[in-house]
Amino acid sequence: MNNPAKAYSSVHLESRVSDASPHRLIQMLLEGALERIAQAKGAIQQNQIQRKSNLINKAVSIVGGLQGSLVDVGDGDLTANLDSLYDYMIRRLLLANLKNDEHILDEVCSLLQDIKGAWDGIAAEVN
Repeated sequence: MNNPAKAYSSVHLESRVSDASPHRLIQMLLEGALERIAQAKGAIQQNQIQRKSNLINKAVSIVGGLQGSLVDVGDGDLTANLDSLYDYMIRRLLLANLKNDEHILDEVCSLLQDIKGAWDGIAAEVN
């Protein structure tokens, strides 16, 4: 890495990840997806199509990672519902990428914020 700021940022992120609880890791993934979607929306507004595509693809990867990390812990309905919701969000993100549609990004962002709010609400119970 030629850029010292990027190198520091990478080391800082690795440190945060290695020290994080599983609960905090999910929070970080949700935050990352929300950030990428917000950045993609800005890229659409600035007509930066390649950047928008890269950012949406990163958000899709994060949501896919969240979907892949689902574990049935006794409430099969909750797990199945989250799995379906993550699948829906991925499909919507792909459509937003295809159509450069900020409204779809807002919709997915709202869904992720709801999940993050619920996840943040149980932080005291798991920490």
